[in-house]
Amino acid sequence: MAPALKVLAFIGQSVVLGLALAFVVLLYKPNILQQRAGGVVTEPESYAAAVAASAPAVANIYTARIPGQRSGFGGQATSASAGRGLGSGVVISADGYLVTNWHVIRDADEIRVQLADGRVARPEFVGADPDTELALLRIELPELPVIPLGRSDTLAVGDVVLAIGNSFGLSQTVTQGIISATGRGLGVTTFENFIQTDAAINVGNSGGALVNARGELVGINTAVLGAPLREQVVPAGIGFAIPVNLVRGVMEDLIAHGRVIRGWLGVRTRYLPTLNPETLGIDGPGMELLSVGGPASAAGLIAGDVVTHINDERMLSRQQMMNLIAAESPGSSIRIRGIRPGVGAFETEAILSERPPSSELGS
Repeated sequence: MAPALKVLAFIGQSVVLGLALAFVVLLYKPNILQQRAGGVVTEPESYAAAVAASAPAVANIYTARIPGQRSGFGGQATSASAGRGLGSGVVISADGYLVTNWHVIRDADEIRVQLADGRVARPEFVGADPDTELALLRIELPELPVIPLGRSDTLAVGDVVLAIGNSFGLSQTVTQGIISATGRGLGVTTFENFIQTDAAINVGNSGGALVNARGELVGINTAVLGAPLREQVVPAGIGFAIPVNLVRGVMEDLIAHGRVIRGWLGVRTRYLPTLNPETLGIDGPGMELLSVGGPASAAGLIAGDVVTHINDERMLSRQQMMNLIAAESPGSSIRIRGIRPGVGAFETEAILSERPPSSELGS
């Protein structure tokens, strides 16, 4: 090949490689093309495209309690008086599955779902997972709008998000904010990994969509911090959503099994902040076992043991330990390392069982 042709071939290959690389970068970082002024990324003029992509799949949910008829899906005592409620839900599949919060429908005797286009359906109750505050309904209507699903594990503090829902019964209200924090625990559910946002989440928004700037679902709006903290100071702009990665797993289990299947070790724990690690021979905190039963007992664990590692992962919080165990399948084996006070380091393996409902565990 002539030298000139070799140069042209090299340039051509470089151009093709550069375009391919640029495509991959834009696929995962679409905001990179936003205009910059003085080194600062400017915001887009409108999020209308994101709303158009997601809002049609966000539905209004209306509920009612009917005295003397039944006691709702949660099995609560029947109220002596009628009551009405409102919330939101999100259509996540073309075959009619709609996710919402458990507290939105828990005590309902009647439920109606109204889509953004005005159509109304009476949904079928598929299942619920009180441990994550999620519930699944199904509606039968043709040509359902479906929300595009995003990822919550790539969210960063400062990302723009939109909250869409039936705020105060006004229907299809959209508010805008940013991701304030991730991985929050509030103590309101058993398994928590909340997204915190300052996008306004009001009464009726529960079960609605938290979407990113591309209109992809990243969370299910669930709660706000609204109680006075001190001297009647009411916090503002502090809302919480369940991350979509958690929602995916729960919904898949509810559809396949009618319940969420989780691993269970059979222990109660408490966080043990080790101020003097040398007393136990560990470097930092551990999880002290308060009670032991089931698989844990069979593995030789006893009350008072301090767990430091599971499957070689350092345990730094109760929630971390519980989430890790719950993510394993019943029948699977986990490696446990820790310290037994007065004895020393230990290591064992446990075969997990299926986690019973929290109501049976007293937690």
